[in-house]
Parts: sequence; structure tokens; C-alpha cells
Amino acid sequence: MSETSTGNWRRAGIAGAALGVIAAGAAAGVAVERLTVGRSLRRKAQLALDVAGPYGALRGTPGRATADDGTQLYYETDEIGDPAPPGEPGPGPAATRRRRLFGRKRPAPVTVVFSHGYCLNQDSWHFQRAALRGLVRTVHWDQRSHGRSARGASQSGPDRVPVSIDRLGRDLKAVIDAAAPEGPLVLVGHSMGGMTMMALAHQFPELIRDRVVGVALVGTSSGRLGEVDYGLPVAGVNAVRRVLPGVLRALGSQTELVERGRRATADLFAGLIKRYSFSSKEVDPAVARFAERMIESTPIDVVAEFYPAFDEHDKAADLAAFRAVPVLVLAGDRDLVTPSTHSEAIADLLPEAELVIVPDAGHLVMLEHPEAVTDRLADLLARVGAVPSAANVGPYGSTAQPGG
Repeated sequence: MSETSTGNWRRAGIAGAALGVIAAGAAAGVAVERLTVGRSLRRKAQLALDVAGPYGALRGTPGRATADDGTQLYYETDEIGDPAPPGEPGPGPAATRRRRLFGRKRPAPVTVVFSHGYCLNQDSWHFQRAALRGLVRTVHWDQRSHGRSARGASQSGPDRVPVSIDRLGRDLKAVIDAAAPEGPLVLVGHSMGGMTMMALAHQFPELIRDRVVGVALVGTSSGRLGEVDYGLPVAGVNAVRRVLPGVLRALGSQTELVERGRRATADLFAGLIKRYSFSSKEVDPAVARFAERMIESTPIDVVAEFYPAFDEHDKAADLAAFRAVPVLVLAGDRDLVTPSTHSEAIADLLPEAELVIVPDAGHLVMLEHPEAVTDRLADLLARVGAVPSAANVGPYGSTAQPGG
């Protein structure tokens, strides 16, 4: 390799790694705890964690929705009465009571639609999905270019257009039309998923008015994300913002090279990535590894495509569409990505909302403290009649391993 090629590779690698850190912060990426040993032993540790914590293994009935630009969006549906995963308790008497009480009266039951964050996928709701399985109808979908959904058609080819949060709102509408065309809805979104819900309200206020009966906004923001300092000193934030345009250009022109650089330098930034995801020192290593896999599966050019949309996001005025329904606003008190002050600002605009700030929690609060998120979400669903108030979701609310 020539000296020029080596220099280009290093610059691309540094650029890719730098954006990887920024994206992990903005999207809730997390890396497994790195061992100060050889790479082969680290890989063995990762494989062991993958086996120990089969998170993200829940699957439902698959379906596909077609976005207005032709992008195929993948979703899965869990129906009332669907069995729990092997080895886990089933829906139990509470679900049976719910079917007796509500099944015949509501041909179209409440559907809970979960929207995930940037660089994640539908599996990021693993614990909440397990808790609700069989009790209520749920839809989990992958945002365009994430998970099992296709790459955004508008972002391909010579006439590609930038991704926008409004585009994601239209995608959510397509998923609802395909997976839950009738009946009441509860919308649940984390980070970018919450922003997607706000964009849905902006473009389809009649849908919110006519069908949405509850909303949960987890670790998200209605705008002013360009002012977030990510826990860095002012000089550091300014430096990151100065180099970001160059990083994006590098990613756009040398995707394969940058991807190699991101992989090669991943260990150097693992501590920073974890810092922007979790706060607690007691996070299950298998959960951390699970989240790392989600981030690793997001191509670097997708990271680059989505990142600019966050600076443009401003949907504070559209929160008014949610004032007529019960709203849960929840965030970690140590979230460096969408700080809890952003959730407090949302709650200020929705004075009837329940505001929950979870102690010792970072951006991935639904994985870090799943019991807190699951319990509050269950309370919201009980309030809107989606599940019986006696439903017990406790066994699914902990990351503890059997026998641990």
C-alpha cells in the first residue's frame, strides 16, 4: 500500500470512527465492555454473551408496508393470546380475562405501535415486547434502512434526497395503514421513534384526533438538538461540529474504506460509546452486547444519511395534537444524547402528561432499567383500557438472568 493510500485509509478510518462515536451518542449505540486482552479472547467473550443473553429473539407475524417512495418497510405483529417465548410464562389469567372482557366487544382492539431509535431496530423494545406479549396487540417495525426494512428508495440513485423526520412520519403512517388500518392506537417511540410520532402528528393530525388514545415518548426531543453538548466542554462540541461536514463527505465518497476504518478502530472508542448509552455500572453485559450488535448492523452510510435530519427537527408546536390523550414522557436523568431537560420541555407543553425521570439511567433507558419503562407503560395501557389493570408484567421487567 502506498504512503498516500495509507494516509487516506487512516483519515477515513478516523473520520468513520469519529462519526461512529457521534452517531452512537445521537442514536444510543453501546459497545460491550472491552477486555484488556487479545482480540481473539474478546471475540470469545462476545460469543459467550450472545449465548447467555438471547435478547432480540422475539418474533411475530411478519408483514411489509410500502412507503410513498416505494421503500419496503418491515414490521411484525403480536396478537392478543400469542404465546410467550419457550421457557417463559404465558399470558396467564390476566390475558384470559382481557380476552373475555374485551375480545367480543372490540372487533378492532387497541394496537400499540412501537417505533425505535436511530441505528437501532425493533428489537430494542425486547423487554417491553416480552412483557406485553399475549396481553395486547402490538406492532413493531424497522425504520427505513434499519433492521429488516429496505434501504430508503429516495436515498438511492442519482436523484437521492436527504432523509427527514417528516419522511419518517409518513413511513409510520404507511405501517399503520398496513398493520392496524382500524381501531384505537397507542403510539410508543424512543428517541428518533418519538420524533417520528411528532412528524406523524404534524402531517396527519386527523389520525391522531380520530384514533390515537395514548402516547409514550421515551428519551426523545421536540427540537433544538443542535444545542446538545453531549457532556463535552464547549470547545469539544465546537470541534466536533466543525469536522462533521468533512466526515460526512468522507463517508459519502469512501463508504467501504470508512466501514473498514470504523471496524478497525472500534475498540478505541468503546468506552465513549458506552458512556453515551448507559449510566448504571450494573448493566447486564449481555444486554450491552445485544445493543452493540444492533449498532454494528447499521451501515455507516446509513448513519451518515440520517444524522443531518436531527439538527432540522423542530416539532414543539405539533405536540399540541397529543393534548387530548394520556401521555407518558419518560427519560433517564443522565441521558447525554436527548437530555432529560428535553423531556421536561415536552411535559411543559403537555401539562397533563405524566413525566417520569428515571434515576441513574442513560439514553437506552428501556434496556438499562426495563422494569421502570415497562411498569409505566403498563400503567398507561391500563388507563386507556388496552390491558386490564390487574395485568402482571413484573417477571419481564428485569435483565436478571435465571439463577443470577
